[in-house]
Amino acid sequence: MKAAEAYDLVVQNVRPLGGEPVDLGARAGRWAAIASGLEGRTVVEGHGRLALPGLVDGHMHLDKTLLGLPWIPHIPGDTVRERVAAEKRIYADLPPGSLRQRAARLTDLALSHGTTTIRCHVDVDVDRWLDGLIVMLALREEYRDRLTMQLVAFPQSGIVSAPGTVELLGAAIREGADLVGGLDPISFDGDLDGQLDAIFGIAERHDVGVDMHLHDPGEIGAQTLEAVAARTKVLGLGGRVNVSHAFSLGDLEPERLFNVAHQLADAGVSIMTNAPGSRAFPPADTLLDAGVTVFCGSDNVRDPWQPFGSADQLERAMLLAYRMGWRQDTQLQCAARLVTDLAARALGLPEYGITVGAPADLVLVEAGTVPEAVVAHPRREVIVQGRPLASLPAISDLHVGS
Repeated sequence: MKAAEAYDLVVQNVRPLGGEPVDLGARAGRWAAIASGLEGRTVVEGHGRLALPGLVDGHMHLDKTLLGLPWIPHIPGDTVRERVAAEKRIYADLPPGSLRQRAARLTDLALSHGTTTIRCHVDVDVDRWLDGLIVMLALREEYRDRLTMQLVAFPQSGIVSAPGTVELLGAAIREGADLVGGLDPISFDGDLDGQLDAIFGIAERHDVGVDMHLHDPGEIGAQTLEAVAARTKVLGLGGRVNVSHAFSLGDLEPERLFNVAHQLADAGVSIMTNAPGSRAFPPADTLLDAGVTVFCGSDNVRDPWQPFGSADQLERAMLLAYRMGWRQDTQLQCAARLVTDLAARALGLPEYGITVGAPADLVLVEAGTVPEAVVAHPRREVIVQGRPLASLPAISDLHVGS
């Protein structure tokens, strides 16, 4: 190969998704060739390792994390309202201006595990206004050369029950948020139609997607899901609406679940789960069989909602498989898809994967197969936009308040 044809980066001797060994060549941050014997100005030796595309974390709260601070004990709460109140008490005592450092630290942790796309839900309410969103918009810009960050304007304190929030959500979208969120329309706001009118109205006016939290159980949650599916279909928002958590899907009897699942699939509404350990959660296999796009996210990582979390999406895939009782290789491969291509589909990523033209994001894993990578979630090397992550300067400031 002539010097002028050398690639910016060549990753030699890797096995994409466990296939045959090849070289990967990148130019201008995208994969430009998949072949053997490629030459590059920078060369990374793959040593025959398993290669996965950049991992996708479909649901994270970067603005809530307490990473890097001295240990803060968890404050218990049985309801969402109690948890919100506990969260606000904790944040009131944090060092001023620490949000950016905490969020950057968690972003760097996710990157180190191979996550190159994050959908982040950012609190927007009448107490904090758009302050947190402004910080996260700046952080998104700081990280734009190493990952994709989608921001959801999230009404953590409710919408209908919190006057002024509808206007704030609209302002958040105008400021640069990518999607509008919602929260338990029936149990939190006490007004299913009122909340859905508000958030779908914003989505329609501003041509953005919807990603709402739904913790409500059983039939209450099912009614909300049916209403979301109906509005999505009427407004032609298929593929742009997601419901996060949707615990009620794990509560329903088979016939009712079948009916709701097919309504979601028909409307193009996706479902995110973090496979929580304390309660029922969406049965991923049933939903996938019905044609629903299902994917995973970290949700909370070391924050007032829970002290757990590692921001490792391969570990999250393992947790999902463990809770689902998935043991066969085909099932473990499916779990990996919930943090790779299925998550990319749900987030509307236009180009994704180890394919020519896609962003040159790569995770080299010390594993023989995709199922082994899920089960063991071992150490890995990360390539972001055609550059080894280890070669890039650190962004996060480890000294909070400096």
